[in-house]
Amino acid sequence: MNDYLCMGRNRFICHTELPYHITARCINRDWFSVEPENVWRVMTTHLHFIHLAFEIRIHAFVLMSNHFHLIASAPNGNLSEAMRFFMSESGRDLRTFSNRINVTYGSRFHRSLLSNQLYYQHAYKYLYRNPVMAGLCERVEDYRYSTLRSLLGLEKMEVPICDDTHWETWGSRFATLEWLNTDTGHEDWEKIQKGLRRSVFKISPYKSRPSHLEVDAL
Repeated sequence: MNDYLCMGRNRFICHTELPYHITARCINRDWFSVEPENVWRVMTTHLHFIHLAFEIRIHAFVLMSNHFHLIASAPNGNLSEAMRFFMSESGRDLRTFSNRINVTYGSRFHRSLLSNQLYYQHAYKYLYRNPVMAGLCERVEDYRYSTLRSLLGLEKMEVPICDDTHWETWGSRFATLEWLNTDTGHEDWEKIQKGLRRSVFKISPYKSRPSHLEVDAL
């Protein structure tokens, strides 16, 4: 069974220069029903493949218990084709592991265009802080199912990460890690979360006070 059957959508014109935040969730918000190590192996294997076969640039990836977050860009404008393949193949492999007979994902992936560097940074921090906010770890670098551990040299991963934004030197690594581990605050977190639900990421302005979200940059 294909995870993309009967999932119509208007034609999407992919931006070739800007990245997208991408997420997809298990059907009925269930857990993946597979050991996290196996889910991680399946996901990273297919991320590696779409990087090679579709030339997708993987900027960051975090696997949660019933969904994933990905920041990626598609210089060839083929994001839909790559994600269709990724979700179809990863869904099939996860069904094999779990002996499920229905589809793995509840719907197509959701994408949100990150139209400038500041919005990219908000999405980037949101992605890596997800496990912390879910109570799965105390610091971002402690979570196993995240490409951050590869960037920090803590684990070797199959996924080739195209992230040269913050990590070139130890000084910038330390500053970036501290930035990622700094609490965003509940209200700002919710604003970023709502912004990522849009097809083009945008933060709604505060009515009563200025927001650091409009100016905060590492």
